[in-house]
Amino acid sequence: MDIVARLIELKPDSDARVEDWAKFLREHRAEAIDTLRNEGVHIESWFGLTLEGKQYLLCYMRSDSQTKAEAAASQSSSVVDAYHQQFKVDTWVRGRGVFAELLVDLTAER
Repeated sequence: MDIVARLIELKPDSDARVEDWAKFLREHRAEAIDTLRNEGVHIESWFGLTLEGKQYLLCYMRSDSQTKAEAAASQSSSVVDAYHQQFKVDTWVRGRGVFAELLVDLTAER
């Protein structure tokens, strides 16, 4: 199981585009979940935050393999994956993402 958290800096004035992206994912929830299953992703959560006047997204993922998930996403013909890839081009500051170090992972599975 791979667990990844990443802080992604956004280009200035990306607020409206981030809102549209989040709305699109909510409206296409079933298809988005299908893409996660195809990628071997169990959990994908996104958070928005502002630090020192800059906008960021924080992504948390739990997958069978991050490498396999990225490969499957890059070869996907899903509308959701295509939308997400364009969103990244439009809003992410390239080379400014930071991966977090996993310190503790607790799961209370029932």
